[in-house]
Amino acid sequence: QVQLAESGGGLVQAGGSLRLSCAASGRTFSIYAMGWFRQAPGKEREFVAAISWGGTTSYYPDSGKGRFTISRDNAKNTVYLQMSSLKPEDAAVYYCAASRSWADALGPRSVSDYDYWGQGTQVTVSS
Repeated sequence: QVQLAESGGGLVQAGGSLRLSCAASGRTFSIYAMGWFRQAPGKEREFVAAISWGGTTSYYPDSGKGRFTISRDNAKNTVYLQMSSLKPEDAAVYYCAASRSWADALGPRSVSDYDYWGQGTQVTVSS
């Protein structure tokens, strides 16, 4: 099993920045990639970014990297999501996830590509 613990969510004003962290523990040798998703009330869970376990390859939605950047600290088994120029529409629960494998050549960008999920951390953006 793999355990994921997110942190860093909170309330931020529009235009501000926030960095989310996700620490992985347990059978981390089975992980090939880590990802971030978000889910706003009444909406589907949405892919935000992913990164290979070694940190050499990053994946973003078709719309591009945008205002969010994913990175990782190998020594700490921690993945980060740096969010900048936040907008009210970015408000959601942000989930960290770990993938053991995926089928899409474009990378692990679907919910079904992930095997383990964190509890989520709330991000609220005030206008």
